[in-house]
Amino acid sequence: MTTDLDRSATHGDRPPPRVAVIGTGTMGTAMGRRLLGAGMEVDVWSRHASSTEPLVSAGATAHDQAVEAVRGADVVLTMLPNAEITTQVMVDGRVLDALSPDSVWVQMATIGAGATGRLGAESSARRPDVTFVDAPVSGSRVPAEEGQLLILASGPPDAAPRLEPIFDVLGRATLWLGPAGAGSRMKLVLNTWLAFQVEGAAEVASLAGHLGVPADRLLEALQGNALASPYALAKLTKMVAQDDRADFSLDLALKDLDLATGEAGPGVAPLASAIAERWRGLVRTGSSGLDVSAARHGFGTDGVEG
Repeated sequence: MTTDLDRSATHGDRPPPRVAVIGTGTMGTAMGRRLLGAGMEVDVWSRHASSTEPLVSAGATAHDQAVEAVRGADVVLTMLPNAEITTQVMVDGRVLDALSPDSVWVQMATIGAGATGRLGAESSARRPDVTFVDAPVSGSRVPAEEGQLLILASGPPDAAPRLEPIFDVLGRATLWLGPAGAGSRMKLVLNTWLAFQVEGAAEVASLAGHLGVPADRLLEALQGNALASPYALAKLTKMVAQDDRADFSLDLALKDLDLATGEAGPGVAPLASAIAERWRGLVRTGSSGLDVSAARHGFGTDGVEG
């Protein structure tokens, strides 16, 4: 069996990079665990200090200040909730100024192409000796924990070999898509597709419930059926089980829809806009913090009949 340590060792005799993870929510924590499992030295910081505790228990070094976490790091990964917080931490908080010379800043959260462009420009102006890479990921908690993310990377071509040891541990594949910003644009497109599948599963669950279609027969009819992707089936299964424990929260999915429709402009994605408005109502009325499977709420039934 190939282990994380084996995968890390395939990159010649180079010592493993020292990595700082800024933001240890669900995804940042999963990524940090993967890197520690590959034998990398990992420094961590979070706006909520308690969220670093699982990684500290696994061998990471936590810091009270983000500027302390990035000093000495070869690669800095940011996985913060949105563009505003990322800017506050990295730019206003002068963390960008504290990065080591010749290090790489990999922005991996979904913050939109516009904000990514602004951060890339700020990085180039203030720290031309630091390489900025835009690399959001496709995948939620479980793929992150299993190293099965799809990494949507964009930035200078010479960054690819430097990041290969890290991306190989975090993902099943890495797509290098061009200059920084291309990864973020692809991520918005993919997450809009994700939203269509979630909303479709929620509406089908509601329709089946109203028509008296049993849950087990609906799932049986969709298993192995080209009509349903594995992702849509997984979310439908959570809806049937009324399991709203968050793998990818409805709040974050709504944020991504708003980014996509905002950057595309009026009239480009009307269905995405309609889904965003419905989900906004759900977030306001009790579904905040729940998984996207909570999209099942609001149709008059919480799922198909058991």
